[in-house]
Amino acid sequence: MGALSYFTGDALVHAYAWYILAFFVVVTAGTFYITRLGISYDQDNFQLYYFGSMGFRMMLSIAVVFIYVYLFSENELQFVLNFFVLYFLFTGFEIYSLLANLRPNLKKQN
Repeated sequence: MGALSYFTGDALVHAYAWYILAFFVVVTAGTFYITRLGISYDQDNFQLYYFGSMGFRMMLSIAVVFIYVYLFSENELQFVLNFFVLYFLFTGFEIYSLLANLRPNLKKQN
């Protein structure tokens, strides 16, 4: 993101892109903490806590996009595209890490 911003300026990367990245780091850390806390109380409902945290993160992300579009009128499309590119990158890494961590458990069952 830094190199893209350096070479293209504000043409592709929104000025708030670093704030978006910080938002995803904080939200991911928060949902991880809540999921881990829920699992420590009830290990049998991992899916409930995990998918609940994913739904919360999605709703919070949609709320941030709507608030930005409602309050600011400059570069709306650029903000939304940057936001969802980062959203899908975070989601992709999350799914990859989840599959990598669950793969040994799947092999033990077979």
